[in-house]
Amino acid sequence: MVTGAANGIGKAIARGLAREGCRVVVLDRDGASADAAALEITDGGGQALAIAVDVTNPGSVTQSAEIAAREFGGLHIVVNCAGFSKDSPVSSMTDEQWQSVLDVTLNGAFNMIRAAAPMLREQRYGRIINITSRAHFGDVNKANYSSAKAGLIGLTKALSLELAPEGITVNAVAPGIIDTERLRALPYLKGIEERSKAGMPIKRFGTVKEVAALVAFLASAHAGFISGEVVHISGGRYG
Repeated sequence: MVTGAANGIGKAIARGLAREGCRVVVLDRDGASADAAALEITDGGGQALAIAVDVTNPGSVTQSAEIAAREFGGLHIVVNCAGFSKDSPVSSMTDEQWQSVLDVTLNGAFNMIRAAAPMLREQRYGRIINITSRAHFGDVNKANYSSAKAGLIGLTKALSLELAPEGITVNAVAPGIIDTERLRALPYLKGIEERSKAGMPIKRFGTVKEVAALVAFLASAHAGFISGEVVHISGGRYG
């Protein structure tokens, strides 16, 4: 199950897992885009199911997990990628800007993990991967986003301790600036590119395929002795 999988990094993760032989559930609030992403996977020879889900709604999340398990005979991997930013100086940040970012990014991940955990525990095996961000170190005008992403790291570390005895690993992936359609559409892209590359030892944007490959490794049997980690994929830029 991959949340936020209709576009960008989430879509690349879903496609990457499908290439590795996973039966993928494409979860997104945008049902039409989720359908299109799942169709791309099936047209490429993979197996995919699209489900429209609001990760802020616990009932919707639980239903999606039950459908996924029923349709594909079980649940083994959960990737929480749903999230977005609503940037603003803190003095003018509205309640909606603050709450909506935390609701989707942090609370949404919690809702998904809570719904999936009983199934993973029953089979004593599972992989949970939370997509955080280099912004967990802090970023200008991103108090909401940085807080949500930092919270995901706390959630990852707490659950890695709680769930490891039952064969479930929990890790986080922290991308830096990644080349996506959404990034390319920003009117201030040039400024972002200049500032980012100035602080990056590797002088380029990352790609969604690179993030997807890292997630696929953490989801695999090869990563069974890795849990509670935050793996940065940020061109060598941390702070």
